[in-house]
This record gives sequence, C-alpha cells and structure tokens, in this order.
Amino acid sequence: MYEKTFPNKRFKHTIEFLEKHVNNSQSILDLGVVNPFSKIMEEHGFSVENTKGEDLDLDTSTIENSKADVVTAFEIFEHLLSPFTVLKSIQSDKLVASIPLKLWFSSAYRSKTDMLDRHYHEFEDWQFDWLLEKAGWKIIDRKKWTNPTKKIGIRPILRWFTPRYYIVYAERI
Repeated sequence: MYEKTFPNKRFKHTIEFLEKHVNNSQSILDLGVVNPFSKIMEEHGFSVENTKGEDLDLDTSTIENSKADVVTAFEIFEHLLSPFTVLKSIQSDKLVASIPLKLWFSSAYRSKTDMLDRHYHEFEDWQFDWLLEKAGWKIIDRKKWTNPTKKIGIRPILRWFTPRYYIVYAERI
C-alpha cells in the first residue's frame, strides 16, 4: 500500500505501530490540524478528532477537554517550546507519539518560508524518554527507523543507517 519513499515509509511504520497498540474502537485525539496521516488513520477504521490549529504552547484547552481514549502526536513535540505542558495536560491514559531524532550530522530543521514549520527541539531518544517520564508517562514500546534519500553525498549515505524517526507507545503512570 505504501512505498518506501518519504513520507510513505514513515506513514507505513507509524500506522503499523499504531495498530499494534490501539484498537480502532478507541477514539483518538490527534494533536495538530487535519493532515494526510489523520486521513490514513480514518481509512484504517480509527475515529480521529484533531486539535484546531491553536498554539498548543499557549492553549491546551482542547487537550484538557478531550474525552478521547488515546492521544496521538506525530512529529509535533519538536515544534513546541514547552512539550512538557502539553504532555501534562493530556487526559487520556494512552499516548502514541513520534519525533524526528536529532542527527549529529545535520542541523535542526528550519523552514525559510513558514515561520511555524521549524523545530525548536530535536531530541535524542533518551531525552524524549526522560521528558515523557517527567510528565508522568511510562513507555511500553518503542521503535526507530531510518529515512534514506536518493541524493549523493556523505549525509545521504549516513541517513541509510542512522535512525531519523522514533515512535513510542506510553501509558499514564
């Protein structure tokens, strides 16, 4: 169904991980506006509600008022100044979250045209684990994968064996 190209490879790994840990009878609050992956979740039988585009650093009311069984956060925490606040505001007992990992050979992502499309944080896996633990979550399962490109050079070669994405399933302690 999904090719091995970005973002399809990422989507394939993400939906497989989600289906491993979440029953599609459980409702999902997906942090972030409706996006291609929230549509994929719906195609796989999940009931998905998204946040409305509010600045989650300043307004966590949608998260606090949600009655969803599971919260998903796919590549959103790196954009927040205070992911700890968002993690603490989650009412659900289950969380599936993914992040791009910090790459030692590449600087943090920063869009030149979109002021909101920038990474404030790029975590190492242990940093994200620690953030989740401090916010009251216990990681039950985790997975990493690479994101190779077809470009030529040292960094593209490194991307073939250096994990770029990290996903976790966590439960509230």
